[in-house]
Amino acid sequence: MRKVAFLLIFTVLVAMFLMNVPAEAHGSSLDIYLFQSNTCSHCIAEKAFLKEIAPKYPELTINSYEVSANPQNLQLMIKVGEKLGVDAGGVPFLVIGKDSIIGFGSDETTGAQLEKKIEEALQDPPEDIVAQVLAENPQLVAVKTYLTGEPEKKEITPAEKKPSFKLNLDLESLPLPVFTFVIALMDGFNPCAMWALLFLISLLLGMKDRKKMWLLGGTFIITSGLVYFLFLAAWLNFFMVIGYALVIRYIIGIFAFGLGVYYLYDFYKNRGGCVVSENKKRRGIIERIKEVVLNKHLSVALLGMVLLAASVNLIELLCSAGLPAVYTKVLSMNSLPVWQYYLYLMFYIFIFMLDDIIVFVGAMITLQAFGIKNKYAKYSHLLGGIIVLLIGLALIFRPELLSFK
Repeated sequence: MRKVAFLLIFTVLVAMFLMNVPAEAHGSSLDIYLFQSNTCSHCIAEKAFLKEIAPKYPELTINSYEVSANPQNLQLMIKVGEKLGVDAGGVPFLVIGKDSIIGFGSDETTGAQLEKKIEEALQDPPEDIVAQVLAENPQLVAVKTYLTGEPEKKEITPAEKKPSFKLNLDLESLPLPVFTFVIALMDGFNPCAMWALLFLISLLLGMKDRKKMWLLGGTFIITSGLVYFLFLAAWLNFFMVIGYALVIRYIIGIFAFGLGVYYLYDFYKNRGGCVVSENKKRRGIIERIKEVVLNKHLSVALLGMVLLAASVNLIELLCSAGLPAVYTKVLSMNSLPVWQYYLYLMFYIFIFMLDDIIVFVGAMITLQAFGIKNKYAKYSHLLGGIIVLLIGLALIFRPELLSFK
């Protein structure tokens, strides 16, 4: 009986001991490595997720390497990708042992996937590939910070050592709404689509029915704004889906730089026109405008105006595709709630259409047609060329300048 009692007591003591073994005894420490960019919205979302789950895993150390401002970190990411046999061409790029995850969708999808890999790695510690690459390349002086589990003092990046390098040109002090206003206003002074509105107004002023004048002209402007909004939204979603790829940033940067050079060249040559508006398509559109305006049935005329406005703007997008692409790329680099992205697009459209609204409303009130003179288009190309050229340089060399507060 005593033996049974002793065995029970011994069993209880052992169980109590096992229940109080600290978590570190069940798993080993784990280093994971996040290659990211401070201007990448996907990276910002992943960092926030990792910081949120970090307290659950005290054995976890999250090493963060910023690649857009540090070429050594970028080289390390490429070499790690080669070691793992994956294409490390985009961020965020998370490495857990021999596993890697490129991109970040949401907490529920990618977040759940990477947390599962962390738990598996804590139970069965994997080979540290990043540590191996660093050991094999001692000349590679990478700069890292720690999202959690900071085992040593945070290292200071060259940018932090020389804060005066930004001088007074740091766009981080420029609010995103102001940036949106400037780009949209500059885009709005593109005369490519104005000719169609001016011709429409000249026909409307010859009508006696004021109600029909407002309805047809208003339908044209609203449809034009909606088509342009959809165009902007398509660009934005494109960059939100594949914007993690660093090559996309460089492509848009080179494109913006080239567009800026073209605008400056256009200013120098004093052309200030749009090739599309001078060909056969323009004459065909003019005939369709006449047919729509002169149609006696209002419902048919309104439907025709919707189709006409959509076709005009789709054709003239060839003249103004550059600025929307550049703007939406910059917008996607800022971490915002989804609704705010579209709110900015709506604000962009309002500013973009402001000159058309002023011209139309002014004509309807005064019953006199007036437009924007060519010299405004000319100087808009000068200002636009300078701004877009600077944005292109920032996208290529200093993308952190385009993360607005």
